[in-house]
Amino acid sequence: MALKELKGTSKAPKISIAEQAYLELKRMILENELPAGHQLMEGEIADLLDISRTPAREAMMKLEAEGLVEVRPRHGMKVKPISVSDMREIYALLTGLESTAAWQAASLDHDDSEIQKLLESVEKMGQALEKQDLQGWADADESFHRQLVAMSGNKRLIELVDRFIDQSHRVRMLTLRLRPLPLQSNKDHASVVDAILKKQPEEARRLHRIHRENAGKLLVELLEKHGLTQL
Repeated sequence: MALKELKGTSKAPKISIAEQAYLELKRMILENELPAGHQLMEGEIADLLDISRTPAREAMMKLEAEGLVEVRPRHGMKVKPISVSDMREIYALLTGLESTAAWQAASLDHDDSEIQKLLESVEKMGQALEKQDLQGWADADESFHRQLVAMSGNKRLIELVDRFIDQSHRVRMLTLRLRPLPLQSNKDHASVVDAILKKQPEEARRLHRIHRENAGKLLVELLEKHGLTQL
C-alpha cells in the first residue's frame, strides 16, 4: 500500500510519515518482498514509498536498530541475511525469554478477554491444521506467542521477544511448507494455556521451554537438510 493511501485512511491512527515508512519497509522485509542482500538507496526508498528523504532515512535507522538492515553512508540500506547460527541464537533467546513470560503469566491474574485471546489462537491453529492451511496456522501461532508474552506484563521482555520474533519471521515463512504438520505444537500450546488457567507457573515455564526448544531444533534441522544456510 502506498503511503499516500495510508495518509488518506480516516480510520487509521495518526502516525508520522517516517513511522508509516518504517512499517511498510518492515512488512516488505518480513514477507520476503525485500529479500536478504537487497539494497536500496535513500532516494530509491523515497521514490518507492512516495515520500521525502528525511522520513525515509528515519525509517532506515529504525530498521537498523531492530537488526533487520545494515545502513551505510552513501550506500543506503541492505537487508541483513540470517544464518543457521543466527537462528540458533535467536531461538535460544526466545526459549529463555518466552519461558519466563509463561511463568510470569501463570503467576498473575488476567481478564477473561486476555485468556480468550489465547484460547482463540489455539482454536484457530486447530482449524487451520484441519484444512492444512499452514499460513493460517502460522498467523495464529504468532498471535499466540505474542499474546502469551504480553500477559507477562513485562514491557522490556515484550519488546525483546517482539524483536526476535520479527527477526525469525522470514525464515519461518520460507520453511513453513518444508516442515511436517505441527500437530504436537498445538498440543503444547493447549497445555501451556491449561497451566496458566490453573496458575501453575513452574509447569507453564517447563512446558513452554520444551515447546520452544523443539521448535528451534526442528527449524535448524530443516535449514541444514535443505542447504538453506544463509537467508
